[in-house]
Amino acid sequence: MTEKLLVYIKDLDLRFYTYEGIVEALDKVRLYIKDGETLGVVGETGCGKSMTGLSELRLVPPPGRIEGGKIFLRKEDGKWLDVLRQKEAYLRTVRGKEISMIFQDPKSALNPVYTVRHQIAEAILHHRLKELCGKILEDCRTGKVTLSNFEKSMLERMLKNPKALSVRFASKIPFLRSFKRKLDDEVKKEVIRMLKDMRIPDPERVAEMYPHELSGGMAQRVVIAIALSCNPRLLIADEPTTNLDVTIQLQILTLIKELKKKYGMTIQYITHDMGIIAEMCDRVAVMYGGNIVEVADVIEIFKNPLHPYTKALLECIPRPGCGFKSIEGVVPSLINPPTGCRFNDRCSYAMDICVKQKPDLTKANENHHVLCHLYAGESK
Repeated sequence: MTEKLLVYIKDLDLRFYTYEGIVEALDKVRLYIKDGETLGVVGETGCGKSMTGLSELRLVPPPGRIEGGKIFLRKEDGKWLDVLRQKEAYLRTVRGKEISMIFQDPKSALNPVYTVRHQIAEAILHHRLKELCGKILEDCRTGKVTLSNFEKSMLERMLKNPKALSVRFASKIPFLRSFKRKLDDEVKKEVIRMLKDMRIPDPERVAEMYPHELSGGMAQRVVIAIALSCNPRLLIADEPTTNLDVTIQLQILTLIKELKKKYGMTIQYITHDMGIIAEMCDRVAVMYGGNIVEVADVIEIFKNPLHPYTKALLECIPRPGCGFKSIEGVVPSLINPPTGCRFNDRCSYAMDICVKQKPDLTKANENHHVLCHLYAGESK
């Protein structure tokens, strides 16, 4: 199964050091993501869904600190990359190119003082500069583009070393930077193409707009365009439809499914909506209190939920003719979480061992794992 995996998270611990105390945000999280699948991560607010995604990019906000565990990413050459051991400079080449993220609030993810074109172009230039230089030179050889000898020379130098002193010097001199304008024109074509892929009408006009001029749905499409501009292998979608109305939500979900097929991506979809999980995902990881409590195929989760929390979560879904149900109790404080199983104070199946000892992630059957003492006798 190893060759099919794209990401493998092992025993991930995340802590936030606050004035009120130490928040145990993630506790020994274990999770894997298969190449080409859509994995749903579902749970209540504050259970650690977003922090898991941010940890994969090593973008945990302060005062958060990853205290232990490993996050492995399988690269295109088949070698495994330990994300937590890489230097920040190298991680900038991974973010956007290997792993991208769509954040919850599109307006806060966009810079208000730059146009849409500038913000999409920034990602393209950071990761695809050599590719675009090569494309312009190839178009010159085939006669599609006319370049002077100087422009051709500078693009060839940029292709070899984008940070070369001669390239940086020529870029600052107005009458020498004609090669840069050729590159800017090529980048603009890529920006327009991405906006067309996002089903945005009149992309040439939208490319010159600022974030405050965009509607919520259009801003979300721009954020998706930025995330996909470098064709990442893993897209982490962190509740991308939370602040949108129902009709726009459906459009965004349909768009993500279409783009997954077009770009051949793997998607990690973070949400609290079981309806979206049923519609979008191949497998589901259920989170509670900083723990992965159950992982299974999406049909298996709905037909045969094993963990008491998963059962309670599904019972909360409104059904015609049935009374509304909710989970008794409140979400525990992660500054002082319950000992043993973190769901024990809200669980109707709780036993003495649930308070004393944290259960292990147990294999209940093929592709179905559960973190519960009720299944401790099964093979791990």
